[in-house]
Amino acid sequence: MIVLALAAVLLLARYSLHGKDNTEPAALKTSSVAVVKIVRQNLSKDLSVQAELRPYQEIDLHSKVAGFLQQIDVDIGDSVKAGQLLAIIEVPELKDDMLIAEANERRSQEDLKKAEAELDRADAAYEETHQSYQRLAATLVAQPGLIAQQDLDVAKARDHAASAQVATARASLAGAKVHIQEVLANINKLRTMIKYTQITAPFDGMITKRYADPGALIQAGTSSSTQAMPLVRVSQINRLRLVFPVSVSYVSGVKVGDTAHILIESAGKTLTGTISRRTGKVETSTRSMDVEVDLPNPDNTLVPGMYATVGLQVGRRENVLAAPIDAVSRREKTTVFVLNHQNELEEREVKVGLEMSGKIEILSGLKENDLVVMGNRTQLKSGQKVEPKIIEVTGAY
Repeated sequence: MIVLALAAVLLLARYSLHGKDNTEPAALKTSSVAVVKIVRQNLSKDLSVQAELRPYQEIDLHSKVAGFLQQIDVDIGDSVKAGQLLAIIEVPELKDDMLIAEANERRSQEDLKKAEAELDRADAAYEETHQSYQRLAATLVAQPGLIAQQDLDVAKARDHAASAQVATARASLAGAKVHIQEVLANINKLRTMIKYTQITAPFDGMITKRYADPGALIQAGTSSSTQAMPLVRVSQINRLRLVFPVSVSYVSGVKVGDTAHILIESAGKTLTGTISRRTGKVETSTRSMDVEVDLPNPDNTLVPGMYATVGLQVGRRENVLAAPIDAVSRREKTTVFVLNHQNELEEREVKVGLEMSGKIEILSGLKENDLVVMGNRTQLKSGQKVEPKIIEVTGAY
């Protein structure tokens, strides 16, 4: 029994030693890893946002005078031109006021003629009395004692009175002229108010809403405090605004002139446009900024209210170092495994910038043509010798 036990122990020991010899060569084998060469590329982040089509211009037309709607010549869907007559407001009081104003103008013209004639008469009377006084004064100087002093004083008083009458006539004439100016200004005002009874289109567009029918009482829309009913809504739709919000995270990367790729599914259209304007302010309630793209719509196939998807490229970087995102580890530090000339791994800290789908900008820590390891790094460590397998990359990683 003792001999058998001893033989079993010797066999077990030999087996253990034999197994150890078989595993050691396997540990010395080099691992094969996938590596990618660091190159320079143009990077940009793709952004997709929802947008809405709106009229380029839109306004609810109000009447500036109160009255009854006498006629309205348009309905929804009608195309209109700038200056085209749309509706007429009936205000009979304006016609009566115009008749009174015109009568006042005629009377003022007669008063003006009367004042002019009165001035001519006063001038003639003054000329007569003044010459008489001048003759008496000259005779008194030439022949003292021939003219009584009292007669000279009376002539002088008449001369002053005639001069005062001339001044009064001139003042009356000036007052008549001012009055006729007031009358003419009132007539011009009434004519302007009568023009307001004709509602015209402010720009080329389409009637998209009609609020009133003939006979309706229309209030004057001259104050924001009144709930005056508009007549029609005019929308310019041969040119549209595509409005969409951009999150505060991407505001700095969106600029006027940038290209926008537009998909309008409801119309079955794919368009390309450029950013026309941006508000330049982030709304605190939504933390976004409104951006607009102008779209021509000559055939009116696009309708305000349609939704669209807009694709933008934000944060574009020209000719920068780029690495695959799978090569970057972000634990305590941002690092990559770099393969040196001895095919040994070197863990290197890097600084990254713009990140997009599949790749990331390298700001520092790597240089062009460096080889970095992609994929799982759990079995790798710094200083380890590996067998590199270079992956050729065309376009995106």
